[in-house]
Amino acid sequence: MKPFAEIDIENDGNYLKLLSAVSKISGLFSESAVPFINYRVAENIFCKSFKANNLSRSDTAFDADFNSIGIGLKTFISKTNSSTEKVAEFNSLSRDLKNYRGKELALKLGEYRNERINLANRVYNIKSSLYHIVARREKELLLFETDYNRIDIANISSVKSNKASLQFEDGHNFYSFNYSKSTLFRKFIIPENAFKLPIDIIEDPYSLLLDLFSSNQYKSATDKLVKGENYIVLPLYGIKKKEKFVFEKSGLNQWNAGGRKRDIGEIYIPIPIDIHKEFPNFFPERDETFNLEIPTGEVFEAKVCQDNSKALMTNPNKALSDWLLRKVLQLKEGELATIEKLDKLGFDSVIITKNERFEFKIDIMKTDSYNKFWK
Repeated sequence: MKPFAEIDIENDGNYLKLLSAVSKISGLFSESAVPFINYRVAENIFCKSFKANNLSRSDTAFDADFNSIGIGLKTFISKTNSSTEKVAEFNSLSRDLKNYRGKELALKLGEYRNERINLANRVYNIKSSLYHIVARREKELLLFETDYNRIDIANISSVKSNKASLQFEDGHNFYSFNYSKSTLFRKFIIPENAFKLPIDIIEDPYSLLLDLFSSNQYKSATDKLVKGENYIVLPLYGIKKKEKFVFEKSGLNQWNAGGRKRDIGEIYIPIPIDIHKEFPNFFPERDETFNLEIPTGEVFEAKVCQDNSKALMTNPNKALSDWLLRKVLQLKEGELATIEKLDKLGFDSVIITKNERFEFKIDIMKTDSYNKFWK
């Protein structure tokens, strides 16, 4: 496909204009001649300009979905023709990764990295992927695209290690892994034909802001996420003796419960009692149906049910299991969901959002998101 800078120019778009505008007020944050752009701002500008679906909230492998193309967005300072940048964190798997060294560790990292990419492909129906890069240099931005390949496990070579890190190649890219931070990095090469956007940083951005807000020509934000008001986070696990576990006979494994005969697709997402206590008006009343949209855009009929409204289910219930157990977790019928499986994929929670029309959406959330929700 064409470079995004070219697409923006051909359609007289706002992407380059917004990048330039944000860069010009870098003096608010730094005295450097290198433009400052916060990575979240860069993500939001991209998604707004190209009407892409912003995936950064769920923190999956991709930052945006542009017409079923998974986009990894990176912005970084680069004084040379390359930069090594973080591409994945494996904090939830750090104890497991400590059991490997050398090429075995490289192979395991390749496996886990590829699993995360495959997960995002399944959740968001991604057909292809690429990285869009905004490299920052003195008085200019360099924009370009590059591959977003899985790690070619069969061709891992040139494995080197020291006390702090591991380095390896896969015939396409160079990677390094930091032991203490459980973080995987990749080297990005800036091509000679990268699009160059000149930037003149404003000398006094403070005066500009004073002029802007004195005019009152702006609208206040009304669609921000407010905890308990338009979003909550639900865990897919329980905790016993400070250790996480997935219930064997309830929740994601409700189909495995005893008593009456159960359908193999019978599951629910647990709603902790604390959610109802703190945010009693978030969900509709028990057994009252509402629409629940999954990341692919498909809409299910859902409700909260069971004692103490402890369960989020769909009708038919199989719709939820087909999405979460079969498509996302890729569990076979009769295979138990486990915390180990969730850790491997890098998520253990879901986020539920709603709008003023009481239309609900669900998406996966990275490991420990439920704990962070309460902080």
